[in-house]
Amino acid sequence: MNTLPKVSVITATYNDASNLKRIMDQVARQDYENLEYIIVDGGSTDGTMDLIHEMEARMPGKVRCISEPDRGIYDALNKGIALAGGDIIGCCYDRYADENVLSRMVRAMEDEGTDGVHGDLYYMDGDRIVRRWHQGQGSIRTGWLPGHPTLYLRRQVYEKYGVYRTDYRIAADYEFMVRILYKKKVRLSYLPEILIYMSHGGTSTGSLGAYVQSLMEGHRALRENHVPFAWFTDLCRTVRVLLQFVKK
Repeated sequence: MNTLPKVSVITATYNDASNLKRIMDQVARQDYENLEYIIVDGGSTDGTMDLIHEMEARMPGKVRCISEPDRGIYDALNKGIALAGGDIIGCCYDRYADENVLSRMVRAMEDEGTDGVHGDLYYMDGDRIVRRWHQGQGSIRTGWLPGHPTLYLRRQVYEKYGVYRTDYRIAADYEFMVRILYKKKVRLSYLPEILIYMSHGGTSTGSLGAYVQSLMEGHRALRENHVPFAWFTDLCRTVRVLLQFVKK
């Protein structure tokens, strides 16, 4: 009988078959045995479902899929969370640093008895490092937050505090992290190592306009979660982001 907690990894996709194949390969290479992989497809027409069927054969009994129109990535992630049967839930958007990232994350949570885990990540442009996300542990108040692609949480966190708010277009992940972490309701383990290599240029980093909108939604998230002097946190957060681009 497997005593290790079950991990549900979620990937949301829509008409992005080439990237999906790369992401699925990353999940399949993980050495963690008690794993399920949930793919939430927005109703793709580019052969995505054929790839998913191949993945079902590659990971028999471990792949679950839903394919239907959604209202964006956060709606898709919420569907994945609802479908997940794991004790620990996280997402895979890109590339794990190696094949035992999930094993190390689970071990840290189990050893420390925490509600979740996060670590460092690099944002990549091809083989070039664009941003280095090394934030360690800290306080939401001073602009700190985990790298969302590295954040894996126990199911109970979602059951207690809810899922992603779909009235946020870009920063629902930030709002969610502020909601669960501002008053230290959720305890996280931290792995001081690179866990994820993430392609630069996503929804909130693809352009200056997108980044400005992300900051505006972030300010709203702070106010709605009653963080005092939200402008101070905005400033601290911006400085932290700018420092991530400094070459080391």
